Amino acid sequence: MTYSAREMMAVAIARQFEDGKTYIIGTGLPLIGAALAKATHAPDAHLIFETGIVDGDPQEVPTSVSDLRLHERASVFWPQYRYLGFEVLGSRRGKIAAGFLGGAQIDPYGNLNSTAIGDYHRPKSRFSGSGGANGIATYCSTIITMKHEIRRFVRQVDYITSPGWIDGPHGRENRGLPREKGPLAVISQLGIMRFSEDKRMYVDEIFPGVDPRRITENTGFDIDVSKAVQARPPDSDVLRILWNEIDPLRLMT
Repeated sequence: MTYSAREMMAVAIARQFEDGKTYIIGTGLPLIGAALAKATHAPDAHLIFETGIVDGDPQEVPTSVSDLRLHERASVFWPQYRYLGFEVLGSRRGKIAAGFLGGAQIDPYGNLNSTAIGDYHRPKSRFSGSGGANGIATYCSTIITMKHEIRRFVRQVDYITSPGWIDGPHGRENRGLPREKGPLAVISQLGIMRFSEDKRMYVDEIFPGVDPRRITENTGFDIDVSKAVQARPPDSDVLRILWNEIDPLRLMT
């Protein structure tokens, strides 16, 4: 069965979920992947959103975390302070497996920029900024989804909006951040990157049909592809669920 690069991304995101664990989700592909996971191998995964919605089960694809469609079949709608408290205390107690993030730039240590391109005071482009991303990156392990382009995968981000591993194994600890939390994976349309013992990004899985050179050519820093294996293609049953139940209008995939 044929499928698009974004559909492969959605399937790869879904595979990161474990049944019974809790994840902080944004909209877009992470929500598609989360819904796909719950419809397949992780029906008891718990999804929370930064607007305080817990376990929403929208029947149409929402456009933002404030979209009222997220309320459908939700277990509870927390006030914002309850969500923020759970983000901090729940993560410390191991109750949050990971939060999903994205950004305009990422560096070899998983630091994210969603604030500005160029000089902060005279930027070429200015974006919306952190929102809830900094809090998630500070207190939780993270899974990052991004388009793989050389202008996005850069040697040094112009501004650290959301901290990754900072500059190596002790980077977070040296800056007073929880040292046991940090980026777990980066999922792009080309493959899955993870972080080695020195907390530097390497290629773990390459998606079917992708030449490894596409990854190195679209990465603005040296990245190790020697450990990479080919990712398992999507099962036909999973694709049918994605197409017919999760995103039938192809709004996100």
